[in-house]
Amino acid sequence: MAQFQETSMGAIFQNRVQQQGDKTLVIYKSKAGKWEEISWNKINEMVRELGMFLIKRGVQPGDKVALFSPNRYEWWVADLAIISVGAVNVPIYATNSAEESRYIIDNSESKMCFVGTKDHMAKILKVKEKFPSLGEIIIFDELEQPPAGVITLAEAMKEGRTATNQEEFDKRLKPISMEDVATIIYTSGTTGNPKGVMLTHKNFVSNVNQVNAVDPEFLADDHTFLSFLPLAHSLERTVGYYAAIFLGKKVAFAESTEKLLENFQEIRPTILVSVPRIYEKVHAGILAKVATAPPVKKALFNWAMGLAKKNLPYICNNESRTGLFAFQYNLADKLIFSKLKVALGMDKLKGAVSGGGPLSVSDAEFFLGMGIIITEGYGLTETTPVTNSNKPKKIKPGTVGPAVKDTIIKIGEGGEILIKGPQVMKGYYKNEEATKEVFTPDGFFRTGDVGEFDSDGYMKITGRIKDIIVTSGGKNISPQNIENTLITSSYIEQVAVIGDNRKYLSALIVPAFATLESWAKDKGIAFSNRQDLTKNPEVIKLFEHEIAEYMKDYARVEQIRKFILMEKEWSQDTGELTPTMKLKRSIIRKKYEKEIESMYPPE
Repeated sequence: MAQFQETSMGAIFQNRVQQQGDKTLVIYKSKAGKWEEISWNKINEMVRELGMFLIKRGVQPGDKVALFSPNRYEWWVADLAIISVGAVNVPIYATNSAEESRYIIDNSESKMCFVGTKDHMAKILKVKEKFPSLGEIIIFDELEQPPAGVITLAEAMKEGRTATNQEEFDKRLKPISMEDVATIIYTSGTTGNPKGVMLTHKNFVSNVNQVNAVDPEFLADDHTFLSFLPLAHSLERTVGYYAAIFLGKKVAFAESTEKLLENFQEIRPTILVSVPRIYEKVHAGILAKVATAPPVKKALFNWAMGLAKKNLPYICNNESRTGLFAFQYNLADKLIFSKLKVALGMDKLKGAVSGGGPLSVSDAEFFLGMGIIITEGYGLTETTPVTNSNKPKKIKPGTVGPAVKDTIIKIGEGGEILIKGPQVMKGYYKNEEATKEVFTPDGFFRTGDVGEFDSDGYMKITGRIKDIIVTSGGKNISPQNIENTLITSSYIEQVAVIGDNRKYLSALIVPAFATLESWAKDKGIAFSNRQDLTKNPEVIKLFEHEIAEYMKDYARVEQIRKFILMEKEWSQDTGELTPTMKLKRSIIRKKYEKEIESMYPPE
């Protein structure tokens, strides 16, 4: 019988520990470069010791504790300790600056801060004097001589272990109410200060149950998840971490996004939770390699991809292949798909989830065609995040699926998606005005996204209200739709459509350089660097052709009249992307103002 009522993720974790015991919960790579396993019991031991440390140091229910670290199992330990003693976890993206961290700690009134590495510690120490109320900094990495006010995680757990009132941990956990705030996640705002989204224990518990209800049978196997999206983001927190705990599954921690492919091959996960960017990069990487392959291999790959396209109705509707097609497909699988999956480390992948932004139809169909079930969903930080998901047995590429259980979605004025459900946030922390603005009088959350439903109740996102371009001729255009179409070209890696208050649309385009360089070599085009390549008339002509081809179904007003090829890929480090790989449009407009203005010469 369950020891705790499942009203919080802390309670759910304790119940799963009772069931799973010495089975493996997490897998991580040690400093010696070896994959190590930690059991449910061992993680629980750490959680309880750390929870007792927090109690001993005076952390009260409702107190805020900041957590500033990359993905690692210690993030889980700190989070479970914080929420199990009734405190509130305030995560900070591992890539945030000292100033961004300062704002979050200050606004949330955090009493304590966990940090992952020396770099994170240095950022907090830099601003710590501004917070007389901020207590200890607890660092995950081992330090021989921690600076004043810093304690290592090992020391903190040791202190918790020696506490005499160990029963206090359960006493704190049991009375946690579902309405209590579990976390405050600061949205990575593209403009202005981020807002603190208050998510309750009810939000998380409801959402993991909703995720499971999409297809309980599909998730019932002995799965291994691979964690690489930031745990500070609600997609990884809910779907990659809390759902795995809820379902009693194993999670391996990738070393970094740079080593993702290598980690894939070593771990061979069965479930993947990702943003579209990763699927785009894998797809583009494969096409770039094929472009340089010998003619026979290229022809074989193209033959297999033709069969993959024919496979779409079967895999999307969970139907068995029959007759000659089944024979041909099995042959293609044996010769191409199975080898490709092994090379990618995706040969054991049963399902892949895509969220945090729109997944292009061509990327989705590429994986589906070769037998990898990829389900796109939708949600926001303010909705914990999942509100919609494709069903593994009925997938519609280009949609985000129907609403998950207990969720009401309606389309409001201007096509805005409005949501009501148990996963919708409590509100923005210390910001009643902003909270009031995002709720309708009848209690629906205004998403700011524009969408529509098809006859099966599957929702399609058609744009974002604040991103809508209004041309000087008064036409409303969604740049996302155009961008999602253009990145299906194998030569286009990233694109930002420009045109607000302008006479026509233009675009900043980051080429898929691996594909473009091999094309240029094939054509005998000489170049010594990317600048040579992006300015070459033949290359410009190629992109003119690609844009014309991919935009042929768009209205005249939506056509791209001018474009500039960029020399560097956009990233979070260079400022153009959020931590979840979305375009920071205002930053892009400001940073590339000169290039943009050159596309709109005075008449």
